[in-house]
Amino acid sequence: MAEQTSLDATPQTQVAPTARKIRVLVAKPGLDGHDRGAKVIARALRDGGMEVIYTGIRQTPAMIVEAAIQEDVDAILLSILSGAHMAIFPKIMDLLRGQGATDILVMAGGILPDEDIPAIEAMGIKGNFGPGTSTQDIVAYVRANVPPERMAQPLPPLQTLGTPPTDATEQA
Repeated sequence: MAEQTSLDATPQTQVAPTARKIRVLVAKPGLDGHDRGAKVIARALRDGGMEVIYTGIRQTPAMIVEAAIQEDVDAILLSILSGAHMAIFPKIMDLLRGQGATDILVMAGGILPDEDIPAIEAMGIKGNFGPGTSTQDIVAYVRANVPPERMAQPLPPLQTLGTPPTDATEQA
């Protein structure tokens, strides 16, 4: 059984107040409309202490990359079941490189045939998770593989619709 942390944990086990959360984009590329697994992973990442942006289903490569850049994410998890990964993943990676976003950890999950994994990893997509992968393993993988230099950069807080800007220059 997994060890649970109580809210009144000792200071030695708490995260330093200056540490920021890992920001992860969970995306469903292509025409795949099945998103239960993506939502389970998004919740596990959130429960693991990360900020999660879920883009929803039927996202184009350009939409995914644009969201990743706009949200300044540390990691992207692509969830795909349709079998179109070998057509979609290269486009996403090319767009990320074109934006200079080569320091974002990119991972994939879903139905990924074993024979495709070497090609997927050669594209720069790591941590390829198939059915049955423990959510705890995915959370641990993200924590262990987000580049440390990304975590050294402070991020602005996520804004929700209707939230006024906090900086006077943004109000102009």
